[in-house]
Amino acid sequence: ERKRLVRIFDERQGEAEEVLQGMEEELRAAPSSHRNAMSTKLRLYRRDLGKLQRDMKNSAPGFGSSFQPVEGSHHGIYSSQNQQSTHLQSQRALLLQGTESLNNASQSIERSQRIANETEHIGTDIIEELGEQREQLDRTRNRLVNTGENLSRSRKILRAMARR
Repeated sequence: ERKRLVRIFDERQGEAEEVLQGMEEELRAAPSSHRNAMSTKLRLYRRDLGKLQRDMKNSAPGFGSSFQPVEGSHHGIYSSQNQQSTHLQSQRALLLQGTESLNNASQSIERSQRIANETEHIGTDIIEELGEQREQLDRTRNRLVNTGENLSRSRKILRAMARR
């Protein structure tokens, strides 16, 4: 049971490291206005993962020795089983915390990616709209130039007619 829990923890720890590395890559590519907040969250996630790793290391070495029956104990094997059960429960809780942290980090990355995609979509729409507005302004300027030329010709014709 212990080996299975440790193996699961190691797998989840590896996944967490991969997720955190992905978050670091996202951080490097993020706009500067969002980097501080993202960096803070990333440091918190790293700290939480480090704490879980330390807790796991601290609990793993004492696993065999802390569950020996105490001499002179009235409870003998029952006390040892209670200690083992308590230790397994704390390991499960630790693994659940690690899993929850990973899930939170994954959700945060998904939200960041969703926001980045939405921002990209909005930016693309704005660029397209600005292009259309530029074309419209170019057409308007060309019409004004044509109108100015027509007015100049009209003035010349009117002056010629007034002289006759």
